[in-house]
Amino acid sequence: MSTKGHHPDGDGAENEETSLTGARQGDDTRQPDTPPAGQVIGFGGQLRAWRKAASRRRGRTVTQEEVGEVLGKSERWYRGLERGATTRRLDRKQCDDLAELFQLDRDEHHALLVYNNLNTADPSAAGDSRVRSSLRLLIDKQMPDPTYLSDAKWNILAYNQAMAEWWPWVMEPGANLMRWALTSPEARVQYHNWHQHAVAYVRLLKYALAGNGEDPELLGLIADVCKDPDVRRIWDTVQEHSVNRNGHVFKMSLPALNWETVDVVSHVAYPASLPDCRLVVITWWTDEGDDEHDPLGGVRNAWAEEPSAPAEPKTAEKLDDASRRRAAHALTRRITTATAEDAAALAGDDRIDLPVLSRMIGPNARLTLSPSSRSVVWAVQEEDGEWGISEVDPYTVIVRMPDAALVEAAREEMLLLTRAVLPAEPEQAVAKIQHLVPQLEQRIELLKTIHRDLWEGDNNLPYTWHPVDEI
Repeated sequence: MSTKGHHPDGDGAENEETSLTGARQGDDTRQPDTPPAGQVIGFGGQLRAWRKAASRRRGRTVTQEEVGEVLGKSERWYRGLERGATTRRLDRKQCDDLAELFQLDRDEHHALLVYNNLNTADPSAAGDSRVRSSLRLLIDKQMPDPTYLSDAKWNILAYNQAMAEWWPWVMEPGANLMRWALTSPEARVQYHNWHQHAVAYVRLLKYALAGNGEDPELLGLIADVCKDPDVRRIWDTVQEHSVNRNGHVFKMSLPALNWETVDVVSHVAYPASLPDCRLVVITWWTDEGDDEHDPLGGVRNAWAEEPSAPAEPKTAEKLDDASRRRAAHALTRRITTATAEDAAALAGDDRIDLPVLSRMIGPNARLTLSPSSRSVVWAVQEEDGEWGISEVDPYTVIVRMPDAALVEAAREEMLLLTRAVLPAEPEQAVAKIQHLVPQLEQRIELLKTIHRDLWEGDNNLPYTWHPVDEI
């Protein structure tokens, strides 16, 4: 009897031809390609089903030998995979190549990754304009709660107006949550007990490293933050891992809220279209809780000790005054423009460009003052070439760049911003200045006193300033 085209595993060319054309004449013992409903076929059975479906779509037999070549393996190796060799796993490239050969759709490709315990994020989804638009709409609809989207390495991909108002660093080119939280001086001022937060963020980094230990961008991020000696010490001593900060409640003091202390709550979600990204919504309460319990009723700062389940929420009053202050000058949504000039035009006919401050912010940023609306149009070029727009209070820019007042080239622009912060009417502006100046002078005197005490107590301290009385 001829055995031409017959494979030892019973899945040779003759069988594959039969699967395309149906049972041979007179053969009523052929089993259907699709198992009965409810039958578990496993990964091997799923591969066979996909291969046969691909053969039908292509109008030719997709052989096991062909699949093995695509995977960089032998026909025998792949044949074993279809027969249920559970110890054999495919890597990401093999899955992508197999999905292309089998002409799998996005959901099938996703399932193939799941079978092989691989990250299911779709790299193409991030560049899909429809995905980006839908997520931007979702983020904007969270107003007035600050909301942002970050990728797996905590790079900021999108944010709403409230987020820009509270944390303007998100508008800077290359904004990254980890770099800001672990290395910026302002984070250490805004977080109450920064060390607790640094530990929490290091746990997140260690969890990410466990699953992506060869990712050069992640390794670079970790190297960057560990240049800070405090972060390095934490990295060397903390061994725990954390998945995310969902449900964490913590105290912050923010310039946008006149440094009022608030309890901030982070809510973390993973968009189905971008499961490797995090959609984070921030809610807040005034500092009305006791020292032992947070506004959600849980033990305060329990997240800093060990992971715990989210507590049941309780009713609380949001910071109405802060909402009104922000809503008075905030847009209800973020928009984008094709060019930087289009972005600047949104500031109106009386607009004033701020080129020096724009350069100080970053290479792809443009700030434009709108005297009529007493706001600043802050534009940043995004990855797709579009310019993302946020409208912020001039005070937001001043707080973001306090050292700009010391730069001679930026002095005129800082004067314009400071004037825009004051009331428009000259009499009211003068009254405001007369109210503020004594406060600021008193703060300067306090700083002088502290400086003098520190210097006199330890003459070995670095002394690079002018004599204290000349400050």
